[in-house]
Amino acid sequence: MQTLWTLTSGPRPTFGNSSLPARCDTVIVGGGFTGLTAALHLVKAGRSVVVLEADTLGEGASGRNAGFVVPNFAKADPATVRAKLPSARADALLRLVAGGADAVFATIAEEAIGCDAAPTGWLQPAYGADMAETLKRRAADWRALGHPVDFLDAAEIARQTGMTIYAGGLIDRSGGTIHPLNYLLGLATAVARRGGTVREGASVSRIEKTGHGWRVEGPTFAVEADSVILATNAFTTGAASRMGRTGVPLRVIQVATRPIDAETVTRIAPDRRPVGDTRSNLFTYRLDRDNRLVSGGMAIVPFGALERVGRAVADRLVHELGLPRHPGIEIAWSGTAIMTPDFLPRLHVLGDGFFGGIGCNGRGIAMTAQLGAVLARLALGAPAEAQPIPVRPLRPLPLHALTPVVTAAALAHARFEDWRRGGT
Repeated sequence: MQTLWTLTSGPRPTFGNSSLPARCDTVIVGGGFTGLTAALHLVKAGRSVVVLEADTLGEGASGRNAGFVVPNFAKADPATVRAKLPSARADALLRLVAGGADAVFATIAEEAIGCDAAPTGWLQPAYGADMAETLKRRAADWRALGHPVDFLDAAEIARQTGMTIYAGGLIDRSGGTIHPLNYLLGLATAVARRGGTVREGASVSRIEKTGHGWRVEGPTFAVEADSVILATNAFTTGAASRMGRTGVPLRVIQVATRPIDAETVTRIAPDRRPVGDTRSNLFTYRLDRDNRLVSGGMAIVPFGALERVGRAVADRLVHELGLPRHPGIEIAWSGTAIMTPDFLPRLHVLGDGFFGGIGCNGRGIAMTAQLGAVLARLALGAPAEAQPIPVRPLRPLPLHALTPVVTAAALAHARFEDWRRGGT
């Protein structure tokens, strides 16, 4: 599928012809942000690594998102995490998550990845006075952990967004935006440059224990390794099936408008900060390097959703931002995110030396930078129980095939609640 990022990525390297060794230290199944970040950490530690991607790089969520770098939780905050985990474990996870954007931008700088990196910060405007009070407490909790988060009053949020419907909002100064496909390809190039092997078109059908580690097989290859990392996000086919069924898949439709004028840019994004508000029917927007507006939404009814929801998202941008004219749609595309039942990331130990990680919950770029690093530490021999991400049993959700129906009902309810409260 074509996306804004495929249209603007420039020449891309290919990894389909890499010869595979018979054996390596670690095989990583999945060539998205998580898998390639883990690979980069491992090759920098001197380990031999093979990354196996079933499709071409970027065909999954890592190449289909909107490029927001947001180092927090979409459906949780420090107080929620502390209610779910013991105090020391909660604070360790919070500090890990808070460092996600810094980790992304540090890797971009260290590996000289050209991906339109813009560490401008991230805005979360509060819809309603009650939510403004919630964000004030949330900002204070993050600041107590040393994270650069502040609460902005209604006047400053209006200056930052051109919108007067908000009662204030949170700014996370470590957030920002990137070109996600160029970032992904930059990670793969860095892994290969440092001696790792990245292979596209390498679907894994079987992973089995051997006397000396693990054997990873596909239709045309077999690689043995001391350890295996499963980094397959929401995919539920082949070797990814067990882990992918532990969360709720969300199909998100993204839209990029045609470029908007400089005067409007100055009014709605004077500091070019990405925005995601607090309404149940989330309103988001960011600018790309050419001043296209990028936003997204989900469909209650899946049939014909790309065109229908794409138009609705673009129309909402015009309405919410008071655009002087409809910019038109340059391209719309879709991707799949995954939500875990507790909205927290999680590790799975699938055997001696076999690890999986999942659960970015809508914060895929920043969270994968940390999840990949933790998975690499496990492959290097660190104990799973000592990691800041909780280790959970691998339990597929009952009636997983029906989760899209539940998601559609929840989205319909969210839209009704926003309408009832006066939102759009």
